[in-house]
Amino acid sequence: MTDSTTLSRRAPRRFWGWGQADASLDTREQATVKTMVEQLEVPYTERAVPQVHEFTLPSPRVAAPKALVSVFSATPLDRLNHCVGKSYADLARMWLRAPPTPPDWVAFPDDEQAVVDILDWAQAHNVAVIPYGGGSSVCGGVEAAVGDSYAGVVSLDLERLNRVLEVDPISRAARIQAGALGPQLQAQLKPHGLTLRHFPQSFEFSTLGGWIVTRAGGHYATQHTHIDDFVESTRLVTPNGILQTRRLPGSGAGPAPDRWVLGSEGTLGVLTEAWVRLQEPPCFRVSASVRFTDYFAAARCVRALAQSGLNPTNCRLLDPMETVFSGVGDGRFAILVLGFESSDHPLQAWMARALDLVRDHGGTFDADAVARSLAAQGGDEHRSGAAGAWRDAFLRMPYWRDPAVGLGLIMDTFETAITWDRFEAFYASVKADVGAAIKRATGQEALLSCRLTHVYPDGPAPYFTLAARGGADGSVASALSAWRDIKQAANAAVIAHGGTITHHHAVGRDHRSGYEREVPALFRQMLAAAKQVADPQGIMNPGVLLDPVARQVGHSGILAPSFSGSDVKAAAPCKTPT
Repeated sequence: MTDSTTLSRRAPRRFWGWGQADASLDTREQATVKTMVEQLEVPYTERAVPQVHEFTLPSPRVAAPKALVSVFSATPLDRLNHCVGKSYADLARMWLRAPPTPPDWVAFPDDEQAVVDILDWAQAHNVAVIPYGGGSSVCGGVEAAVGDSYAGVVSLDLERLNRVLEVDPISRAARIQAGALGPQLQAQLKPHGLTLRHFPQSFEFSTLGGWIVTRAGGHYATQHTHIDDFVESTRLVTPNGILQTRRLPGSGAGPAPDRWVLGSEGTLGVLTEAWVRLQEPPCFRVSASVRFTDYFAAARCVRALAQSGLNPTNCRLLDPMETVFSGVGDGRFAILVLGFESSDHPLQAWMARALDLVRDHGGTFDADAVARSLAAQGGDEHRSGAAGAWRDAFLRMPYWRDPAVGLGLIMDTFETAITWDRFEAFYASVKADVGAAIKRATGQEALLSCRLTHVYPDGPAPYFTLAARGGADGSVASALSAWRDIKQAANAAVIAHGGTITHHHAVGRDHRSGYEREVPALFRQMLAAAKQVADPQGIMNPGVLLDPVARQVGHSGILAPSFSGSDVKAAAPCKTPT
């Protein structure tokens, strides 16, 4: 076994929270968290964070393969960092010093051949394999609790596969290894004058491969919003061979194989690299902060913007309570954060037309501030005011959650998408249902807010944030129990009122109950059949999306799925009408 300090190329991360191990809140952020906590009538005190020595982990159940022992680690820190992701439930269990079953080993392959060798070994020894990128999953996507039908579990961390391998400047595309974190691929593309321009909130701690297999959403609100829009071809190592798709700008040749890779969440194989479309970095920017007294009038303004063809890069609508969570308002107004970017042309005409639509819907803004935000050749004036404050809060918010979890508070989010014709009723119904669930679970009125993170001509992606006291005793355990009921209610609400179970946070284990209602049963059978071909022994990320056929997969008890892939049978043949 090799010590993790020689294996890892990344700075140590918090196994119990978000980000780097040495991360801390500044004085202003501490004040923000204190205010949020005290709004819920909980005293703000600092609690001792979990330490590795407080955890007793079981010994590995299987021996590491002799030929690969140099890339395997069983150090407590590596195992703790790889047993869960970064959901509220994941962090709460760490604060309780009661994580689910850790992986027996963490593997850090040096190259694709090592990935192949690990899968071959795992198949031969009945070992489950959990592909791991940055570990930022908030839906149970990398959990190592897979039940007793496997001899062991390996978390396969791709952090060493982190290079930009090839750049095609003519087509503006690059071949990049799947383990490259956002800053790593950005830094390697910069000398070529190009960028992927995909910036999820987890950008610093998530990988290209993770984005692709979870169909991640980026920061930009319109046009190229999902990683799907950038994928040109993929390379997937499966237990049954390598699936390499052809690099093309587009094709009408039958069902696209890349569509099986996108969103596969490690259930079919390990994504090792992909060709992705690139762009020139923007050098022209402009932003505006718009206030509305009527939230639904603001939503109708956003719809007009989404359907205008202007394609703003930022078009986030924060309801009044969300402005409080984000630290950009006092709860009296809805705020629209609006922005445009271009690498080719000035943007005055685009913003001018957008502000015409804003006026038409009753929005107000500071014209001088908009003029000051105009930036060319890399200026940062667009980051001033509410737009800049929101951006800063957006990136730092995961850090604010960590101490709140330790105080026994529930702070979580869930997101969905719905068509415009149903949005207003959907917004009211989901808030009512989830608010009632929070009251039942905690006995307290909820702080529940919403922002529109992405908008399309036919509908928005509402992103809800909730904060509540976990229970009468103020313990993390009671908060986790209450969260379980709230999460199930949120899953049920977004599906019952016509939305998707997830817009960009993936399915994992926590969203399976909704996914099984959203996706037709026949498609689930098709997916189960594809998994049997690619992964005949059912070793790849069992329990995520579906259970392998003929396997009894263990679940952590956080959220139990309602449907088991073990129940999938071959689809009945279609009968010709007589």
